[in-house]
Amino acid sequence: MSPVSLRRWGWIHKWSSLVCTVFMLLLCLTGLPLIYSHEIAHLLGNEVEPPALSTPMPPGNVDAVIASAKELYPSKKPMFISQEADVPEIWNVTLADHMHDHDYKPIAVDARTTKVITEPAFEGGAFMSTMLALHVDLFMGLPGMLFLGFMGLLLLVAIVSGVVLYAPFMRKLDFGTVRRERSSRLKWLDMHNMLGIVTMVWLLVVGATGVINTWGDLLLKYYQNNELAQILHKYEGQAPLPHTASVHDAIETAKKALPGMRVAFVAFPGTDFSSEHHYGIFMNGSEAFSSRLYRPVLVDAHTGELTDAPELPWYLTALLVSQPLHFGDYGGQPLKLLWALLDIATIVILATGLYLWLKRGKAAKAAAKAEAAKTMTAGDVPALARGQEAS
Repeated sequence: MSPVSLRRWGWIHKWSSLVCTVFMLLLCLTGLPLIYSHEIAHLLGNEVEPPALSTPMPPGNVDAVIASAKELYPSKKPMFISQEADVPEIWNVTLADHMHDHDYKPIAVDARTTKVITEPAFEGGAFMSTMLALHVDLFMGLPGMLFLGFMGLLLLVAIVSGVVLYAPFMRKLDFGTVRRERSSRLKWLDMHNMLGIVTMVWLLVVGATGVINTWGDLLLKYYQNNELAQILHKYEGQAPLPHTASVHDAIETAKKALPGMRVAFVAFPGTDFSSEHHYGIFMNGSEAFSSRLYRPVLVDAHTGELTDAPELPWYLTALLVSQPLHFGDYGGQPLKLLWALLDIATIVILATGLYLWLKRGKAAKAAAKAEAAKTMTAGDVPALARGQEAS
């Protein structure tokens, strides 16, 4: 590679890295506790455990579950109900005045006895909800998500340009060499390069999936205005009828439509995951990875009849696949530990990159001052000589 090309790639790597470094550090620092969100919620006492029963009981009626939750807040409406695959004894009911109400009321209800267990902390408590908001949108909603997505794209550019620059560097040294006997700056440069190339594939995966996740709201809106709108064409222009169909029966209808799958969550009419006329019942598989891939079933909320069980389009499937890959929460504790270690390594990469840039700036300023002093000294010699001659 020619020196001109190297300088061009160096400029790309330098500025793409510098622009996104602070935000990537923030995402790494907030992402670390999110990897262990369940464990932290448990330590903070925010994880809900199903009550122990003296005798085993089958699941109760879901309508009774919803009624128990509504007794606490009669004026609010159910927005969602959900179940964790590993805790089928609990239904999580979310109540609110409307879809975009910020005063959500999450309520955990025993799926067997249909009695309220507790009102858990929203999003796992204040600490975890703050970490999640900072990681997802910087408390700025869609603009914040898109901004972080742009920072993610810059990270991908920085990774690719870093690999291009590392290729000629590798011809001079053995892989993984850290020249500890040389200057401090050179040692940290070697550490930065070594960690960067070791974590390259992981960074590409996490960076790319993070960018895809920031487009989630836009992809969902596109789906609603296109594929979903075509499915619901016959309801166009019709006022919603009273939602009199049993949620319990709607779930049973969904199970019959997709045998072998389980209910992950139910979106009520008027929410972003359904229509004004339907219960959106989202089913998934039972395996670690397939449990993150949803299949929607639309059941008429007035008649209780099945409307459709469409396959999700490829772009929503890509979004759903990107989420477990981004957080590494589909492979148990070993994968979580690997994700955490790679996250810490990335923090070191970003910190050393910032250190090297600051150090290089100081070195350049010192060199400029030395050169200026040298030039000034050389320029003073003739004047001094002329002064001696005059005397």
